[in-house]
Amino acid sequence: MLLDGWLLLVINLPGRNATARMRVWRALKAAGAATLRDGVYVLPQRTECAAVFEEQEQEVAASGGVAHVLTFASDDASKRAQLQQLFDRTQEYAGFLASIAAFKESLAAGAEPVARRALAALRRELAGIRATDFFGGPARQQAETALEDAEAAVNACFAPDEPHAAAGRIVRRDQADYRGRTWATRAHLWVDRVASAWLIRRFIDPQSRFVWLQDIGKCPRRAIGFDFDGAEFSHVGARVTFEVLAASFGLDRDPGIARIGAMVHQLDVGGVPVPEAAGFATILAGARAQARSDDELLAEIGKTLDYLYAAHAAAADVPPDESGTARR
Repeated sequence: MLLDGWLLLVINLPGRNATARMRVWRALKAAGAATLRDGVYVLPQRTECAAVFEEQEQEVAASGGVAHVLTFASDDASKRAQLQQLFDRTQEYAGFLASIAAFKESLAAGAEPVARRALAALRRELAGIRATDFFGGPARQQAETALEDAEAAVNACFAPDEPHAAAGRIVRRDQADYRGRTWATRAHLWVDRVASAWLIRRFIDPQSRFVWLQDIGKCPRRAIGFDFDGAEFSHVGARVTFEVLAASFGLDRDPGIARIGAMVHQLDVGGVPVPEAAGFATILAGARAQARSDDELLAEIGKTLDYLYAAHAAAADVPPDESGTARR
């Protein structure tokens, strides 16, 4: 919540209590508070910032000091600009862009698990900067675009030939028409393909068999293709293949599947961050490095997706039906 004004925290701690002083200073620095002078800190008047100051007010009082949280506003545009300048994160974003550049230079010589871990670290780094960037601006947009480019570079290096999104609407399918079928997708599975294969076997076609294509032009005539250009199921509009499959078979209302879909979407094409996404990508990269075949990879990662699904379904308090699918 953004309010019109500023918050001021004024603290006075006993000089002998250096430990408490350092603890409060570190907490305020991590929250992005600006220092006006010794013992006087400022943040924009926002709900989350007020919570930070109130917590430190209590910390100071518990340490034998005195603290006050005040609010103020200014009608002077130049003074408002001066206050906003205290929260300029341009230098932090510049450092992040340098990290991105070094990361992209290292891609060609690196292994996939290492690259995925480094990319996850870059996501965390940017999230940390954004958390204290209260006013945004071109530098943040540039950094976000650079991260998207880095994600695309990783996928291009380790998961080439991703499909292009098609226009149109998603047609609801009858699950009975897709039982005991052969499904085909590109070999060397990555996020969208492995998650889609799990979704097919777990919820759509338990008797499915899969063909992993080295050449999509050699897809068996009666096989159901997914996640490649021209396949029966692939990207549609903003949705990745996993999301298209879920919507096609009425599974997208299941909270566990929806949450996994959000994770797959972020990792495949970018988007709203999902906390478990970076960890899943790291696990998948490691599993792919060790798996002897795509069948083995699907079996291994299927366990991870089963665990994620169970956790999300439990968190949503949706009891599963007899097949293990959360009731909708």
